[in-house]
Amino acid sequence: MRIYESIALCLPEILLPKEEVDLTRWAVIACDQYTSEPEYWERVEEFVGQAPSTLRLIYPEVYLNAPDKEERIARIQATMKEYLAKGIFRPFSGFIYVERETAHGWRKGLLAAVDLEKYDYNPKSTSLIRATEGTILERIPPRVKIREGASLEFPHIMILIDDPENQVIGPVTDHKNELPLIYDFELMFNSGRLKGYLVQKSEVERMIIQGLERLAEPANFWEKYHLPEGTPLLLFAMGDGNHSLATAKAIWEKAKSQAKNPDELKESPLRYALVEIVNLHDESLFFEPIHRVLFGVKKVDEFTSALKDYFAGQVEIKPRATYQELKDEVNRHRGDEQVAGLVTQRSFLTLHFLRPVSNLTVGTVQKFLDDFLKEKGADGIDYVHGDEAVLNLTRKKEDNLGIYLPAMDKNELFPTVILDGALPRKTFSMGEAWEKRFYLEGRKLVR
Repeated sequence: MRIYESIALCLPEILLPKEEVDLTRWAVIACDQYTSEPEYWERVEEFVGQAPSTLRLIYPEVYLNAPDKEERIARIQATMKEYLAKGIFRPFSGFIYVERETAHGWRKGLLAAVDLEKYDYNPKSTSLIRATEGTILERIPPRVKIREGASLEFPHIMILIDDPENQVIGPVTDHKNELPLIYDFELMFNSGRLKGYLVQKSEVERMIIQGLERLAEPANFWEKYHLPEGTPLLLFAMGDGNHSLATAKAIWEKAKSQAKNPDELKESPLRYALVEIVNLHDESLFFEPIHRVLFGVKKVDEFTSALKDYFAGQVEIKPRATYQELKDEVNRHRGDEQVAGLVTQRSFLTLHFLRPVSNLTVGTVQKFLDDFLKEKGADGIDYVHGDEAVLNLTRKKEDNLGIYLPAMDKNELFPTVILDGALPRKTFSMGEAWEKRFYLEGRKLVR
């Protein structure tokens, strides 16, 4: 394990399945995807069958309210020990350079571990690693139950660096043909291809570390964002998987509080979390909106009246002939104007907020939804990716309502987090659901 403390980075031993394991069945999508579409996970179950798979090592959140939650967690932890005992893993030391095929090209990343001592998910954090969106605290305890006592971790976490000159990942791309290719396969359900290269050349590793050190150099940081001297550095900003990283942080803090001797925790694997580092300026990286769907709305016909009451009449509601017309209107760029869409089983409406209560449309909408749910106006809410998911879910039942939201400009991310703190929760998504990180590489959490 190589530790670079100044940039909160560690290069641990990374585990991959041995060559005989079918990687297409082994790798599955992040657990927090398709949370209102159990049929997706049923297809995964059928496709995987009895093959070794990370499906047996993670807890799809679509089943978080299932009656057999405790049994599922026990099975996950037992399977981790079983896979270790069977020796199905092969170890690698160093960065793993990842290329992931998406709708927009090949997203490039580096697999490594980050130091949880340098991470704080509180909204006004000034740590080197920060959350970019509000952390939903009630989502952490269920994940803690899964990770606590687990012998392995498999990440779907993607962390962003603001590297317009591509000085961190660029050198690896330039030298990838000199590196051993350790996997290359198709992901299930036409989700793209995935390639991984082991960065075993010390010169390439040195260039990566030097690039990160330049990004974390205080004078460069202050000049880049036009900040006063002394402003705390932000090197890594959360892209995907904030709640998983927050869970790892909770486990580490608990381990520290229970340790009788600090030496017990020296180089503890719990201090670190495996992540993929991605450049914000990667040409294939697009910020997609995360839409909202309300389930079991008590008085569907009075929903627009509730909106008008909450915003004191300062919202214009306009009918649209088609879903496409609604989307076009929401996604048209008009300066500071904030527009969202409302999708019901029978209609399409656009919501024009004349006096927004937040800097972003998602923030304005979320404040209303939080109040609406607090008043028991609906049974629940889900945060969904993709235009079709909104339409399909609202068509299922008359008392389902969808809120269609615009995308955020990714270049606003780092300056906003530095100056204003974390964004409203579920503000953006890095790609559509199928483009998310698949579980593949693992790491031991026990010595």
